[in-house]
Amino acid sequence: MNTAEISTGLGRAMALVLTLALAGCGGSGGSGSSNRTSTQTAEFQVRLINLTAGQPLSPPVVFIHTSTLRTFTIGTTATVGLEQLAEGGDTSQLVTEALFSQAVLAHSADTAAVPPGGNQTYTLTIPESSRSGAELSLLTMLVNTNDAFAGVNAVNIASLAVNGSLTVNGIAYDSGTEANTESAGTMPGAADNGEGFNSARDDLADEVRMHSGVVTSNDGLTGSVLTQEHRWDNPTVRVIITRLK
Repeated sequence: MNTAEISTGLGRAMALVLTLALAGCGGSGGSGSSNRTSTQTAEFQVRLINLTAGQPLSPPVVFIHTSTLRTFTIGTTATVGLEQLAEGGDTSQLVTEALFSQAVLAHSADTAAVPPGGNQTYTLTIPESSRSGAELSLLTMLVNTNDAFAGVNAVNIASLAVNGSLTVNGIAYDSGTEANTESAGTMPGAADNGEGFNSARDDLADEVRMHSGVVTSNDGLTGSVLTQEHRWDNPTVRVIITRLK
C-alpha cells in the first residue's frame, strides 16, 4: 500500500468516527431532553408548628389539590370524614372523601402527633403541569377537646418560586358534631383518654364554625376534666410552605 492509499484510508476512518460521534451526541441529547420533560415535578416542603401550650395535635393530613376541593367550609355541615378527624384524630375517611373528588394532586397522612410547641415536616411532590392551579390544605385535631380541629384551608401555592416560602397561621375550628361538655370519657387526648369518634351528633349547631375555646374546670365548668393548661389563643398552628423544586 502506497502513501496516498494510507492517507486516504486514515481520512475515511476519521470521517466515520466523527460521524458516529456526532450521531451519538444527537441521540443522547434528544433522549435526555425528552426524559426531563416527561418527569418534571414540583416539590413542596410543609412544616407544621404547634403554637399551643397544652394541646397536642393529632397526626395531620396534608393535601395539595385543585380549587374544586374544600375539606371544610364555615357554616356548612361537616362531612363524616371531618367529623372523624375532629372527634378522634382519624384521617382515613377524610382522605377517602378527598380522593373520591379526584381533585387531589398529592397527600400525606402522617402517623406522628405534634406535641405542644413541637413541629413536623412533610414533603409532597406534584406534576409540574398541575402546579398552576395548586392549593394546599392541612387539618389536625386538638386532641384534648371534644371536636376541635385546626389547620389551613385551600392556600394558593401556584405562584411560589423555587426556594420561595409562604407562612400561614391557622386557627381552631369546631366541627359542630359533638357537644363541648369536656366531661370524662368524651375526649381522646391524654387529659381524658376517653372516647374518640361517636357517630351521634349531639351538638345543636351541626355546622363548622370558629371554635370559642375550652371553658375548663378552672373557669367553673362543672364536670370538665380539662384545666387552664388546655386553653389556647388563636392562632393555634403555623404552616410554612417552601417550594424545593
